[in-house]
Amino acid sequence: MIHHAVMLNLHQPAGNLEHLLEQQPWEAKEILFAMDRIARTLWLYEGLGKVHLSLSGTLLETLSSPDFQARVYGIVDTGALLWHLQNKKIVSILGTGYYHPVLALIPPADREEHLKRWLGIARHLFWRRHFDGFWPPEMGFTMELIPLLKALGYRYVMVDSEHVEPVTAMDWHELRYRPHVARHQGEEIIVVVRDRSLSDAQESGMEFSWFLQEIEERTRHCDFEPLVLTATDGDNGGWFRNTDQGGGFWGEFWPEYMSHSAQEHAHVRPCFISDYLDRHGARGEVKVGDGAWNTGRHDGHGFTQWTGSTSQRLALERIRETSEAIHNARWAAGESHCSDAGEWALLEDAMWHLLRAETSCNLYWGDAWVPRCHADIDLAWGALNRLPPSNRN
Repeated sequence: MIHHAVMLNLHQPAGNLEHLLEQQPWEAKEILFAMDRIARTLWLYEGLGKVHLSLSGTLLETLSSPDFQARVYGIVDTGALLWHLQNKKIVSILGTGYYHPVLALIPPADREEHLKRWLGIARHLFWRRHFDGFWPPEMGFTMELIPLLKALGYRYVMVDSEHVEPVTAMDWHELRYRPHVARHQGEEIIVVVRDRSLSDAQESGMEFSWFLQEIEERTRHCDFEPLVLTATDGDNGGWFRNTDQGGGFWGEFWPEYMSHSAQEHAHVRPCFISDYLDRHGARGEVKVGDGAWNTGRHDGHGFTQWTGSTSQRLALERIRETSEAIHNARWAAGESHCSDAGEWALLEDAMWHLLRAETSCNLYWGDAWVPRCHADIDLAWGALNRLPPSNRN
């Protein structure tokens, strides 16, 4: 049996869906339809069809907003959408960062802020305390994250196949199709490896017959039950946004996949990673190099999608300077036992503007969105500069 873990990433920057509804309403509707189609399709195959989903905090914030829900009612019932995603038989919700930052590129002190804030909204909306797996936004991983992920209760993290190297001796098919352990500073976590080329096919469109043949060929040397992870965006591109009832990933590929999986002697079936780990565990140790998944013309090495231009690098430097100032100000307020609610409100205002500035989209689109990063940093400094001098950097 080949176990197939399907993962879909869903993210919209703060205010983006609202903006699209005003300026490009059909694109906004395509995105909403793509999200709504996930649970509606999976419900038809409950117990058989299984998908892992990552939803950024900003997207959850938008979808759960009463004002937004009223605005799009008649297009998509986003309240019902969120409710349907609570079904653990069809969806496994993955932890992530609230504002969808490339965690490896932001100051370490801010990483915990993003992760804890996401847990706050996700625990409320999905009625659970624990999330087993973690999706690093943009698959931007560094081994430095391992102690933090363990401290927050995560069992496994997804990483891209291009950045994984064996510590324990193993063959190519073992490295890619079996979970492993990675260690950093005395802590360890299970890593699940994304098959990059199969994920590219999932993103761009594939026939089920091709997929079945390809996955069987790739795992034919496995003397164990393999776990194949394909991970892509779930609301971008024509393959997922296709509104034709019989087209795209959900209308064309998925029904044929489910028909195959329902057969008694099916070669491949969707699975939840947690179920696979409960049964088969992880084996061997690996090292994961710093890097992200592939996007467009970029292969994810060196995070060049977000660091390739002078303006991107300058924005990241300003993020680091602002983060240091905010954390120093918070420390000073704590040391002085500050009880002024107004000062703490200013510190919180500065912090959330910094976190929003760190969203990956602000840096991904070359110079186009970098001004958004600076605008939030300016607002963060505006809040800091209203603090008493004794509580500033």
